[in-house]
Amino acid sequence: MNHVAPLVKDPVKRRSSWASAFKKGWARSKYLHLLALPGVLYYLIFNYVPMYGILIAFQDFQPMKGVWGSTWVGFDQFKAFFQHMYFWRVIRNTLLLSFLELLFVFPLQILFAIFLNEIRNRFYKRFVQTVSYLPHFISLPAIVGMLFMFLSPQDGPFNMLLVKVFGMEPINFMGLSEWFRPLYILSDIWTTLGWGAIIYLAALTNVNPDMYESASLDGASRVKMIWHITLPAIQPTIMIMLLLQIGKMMSLGADKVLLMQSPVTYEVSDVISTFVYRRGLEFGEYSFATAVGFFNSVINIFLLLSANWFVKKTTDNSLF
Repeated sequence: MNHVAPLVKDPVKRRSSWASAFKKGWARSKYLHLLALPGVLYYLIFNYVPMYGILIAFQDFQPMKGVWGSTWVGFDQFKAFFQHMYFWRVIRNTLLLSFLELLFVFPLQILFAIFLNEIRNRFYKRFVQTVSYLPHFISLPAIVGMLFMFLSPQDGPFNMLLVKVFGMEPINFMGLSEWFRPLYILSDIWTTLGWGAIIYLAALTNVNPDMYESASLDGASRVKMIWHITLPAIQPTIMIMLLLQIGKMMSLGADKVLLMQSPVTYEVSDVISTFVYRRGLEFGEYSFATAVGFFNSVINIFLLLSANWFVKKTTDNSLF
């Protein structure tokens, strides 16, 4: 009996086929690759190259000695953070603010996109879209400055309304801890509502209009059409955006919180990013701040993987 030798792929041939495929792909879409190049360089330079700095989380870093000359201390910086008196405060505030954003800001963007999609008057629709997009392009210092101006206990419009119309005492909204979270979420809704709805509006453009016409002929109301046609059509987009939102729950930006907070509101406004800012830049504890940031990133990855696993088990949508 003749034995046929098993086929063995030639690695040289495999490399040449990969190279030829790359050349063909580059020839077909080289301009698209060039358009993507600035974004790729941005992430390489500002996100991937600095990753070696994570090493100082395991050191007693001294700037004069550098990364390779500083003393290695293992997990001492992490232990110091876990035992810190403000550990649970910053974890609680970060998770609570992120959860409130997920509870109010995220669904309102979806509802706003559906509302815009239901508007039939094109002029009115474009006007509402333009007005809702504008706050996104206002800088955060200006946004927070407007909050301080409108809510000023001396001459702010809201306090003047409370005093002159309702006969109440003026309220120092920005100086009271119980008002920090509501104002943070309300200002987030104002600045991100229109801009965040864009991606859902783009997803809605793929819905076949004939489906609405057929449902209308069958006597379906607008609410039923939204429930049975619109929402299922954008469900994959909603799930992906939800996963991305969960994946950054612990990465609440420091910029807006720093602008809004004061020592009086630290109990409810101090989050991980502001804690890292103070310990790293103000106190010069670079290793400690890096360890906190590294811990924050690990928790984010865990949340993302857990949410992706759950969504993959319950639906047909997932990131990977």
